[in-house]
Amino acid sequence: MPLEIDIEHIAALARLDLTDEELERYRRQLPAILEAAARVGEVAAEHVPPTSHPVSRTNVLRPDEERPCLTQEEALSTAPAGESGRFRVPRIVEAE
Repeated sequence: MPLEIDIEHIAALARLDLTDEELERYRRQLPAILEAAARVGEVAAEHVPPTSHPVSRTNVLRPDEERPCLTQEEALSTAPAGESGRFRVPRIVEAE
């Protein structure tokens, strides 16, 4: 029994404005796409764990160690403008 798919509803959910010709074309194509996706699900074997990448990935991070840094005064010493111990920058967002 063929799967009844409401292409117009799917297009509305995706906010697509499709012509009648496009609706008909997708009406013919979507069952084949869904069938192909179902076949992919059949391939997965129980002994193969799900992965997000085909190759294992690990992050290489340095240890989080405290190191010397600029003082507040040193950081602000080359700033064009400062105010109350902070960098003064032009306003880019209008206040509401």
